[in-house]
Amino acid sequence: MHAHAEQDLNRAAFSATTHCLTGCAIGEVLGMAIATAAGWGNLASIVLAIMLAFFFGYLLSLWPVLRAGLSLRQATGVVLAAETVSIAIMEAVDNGFVLVVPGALNAGLGDAKFWWSIVIGFAIAFGPTWAANRWLIARGKGHAVMHEYHQGHAGHH
Repeated sequence: MHAHAEQDLNRAAFSATTHCLTGCAIGEVLGMAIATAAGWGNLASIVLAIMLAFFFGYLLSLWPVLRAGLSLRQATGVVLAAETVSIAIMEAVDNGFVLVVPGALNAGLGDAKFWWSIVIGFAIAFGPTWAANRWLIARGKGHAVMHEYHQGHAGHH
């Protein structure tokens, strides 16, 4: 593989992982905020945070694909295929880390431990998620499918 293609692949995987991370972070924080405000327990707050992480992860990737002219149904199929693996890895690693940090789950939004445990969890998750995205893109799957639409004109190959 040429160095240029390698760089493009790395950049595409980085971009995909950053999108995923942003959506997951919004969902996690919002989920924890809602669960904390509602006075829910740990399990309910984790489930809500993960559901919202998937929702925002998909949503952030959906806009560029819709802008490229795909129907909502087509765009949703492309995004679900591209994002599910990376969001699942990101969430599993991040939540797994938060679970092993003593007291992190019970830390409120005003507690520094809540924030640093999520940040470090995402930092750890970035590597394996990037690797998975890179592997998928290299095989023409995942974000490679979306990449065609990110260019702005679907005819560009």
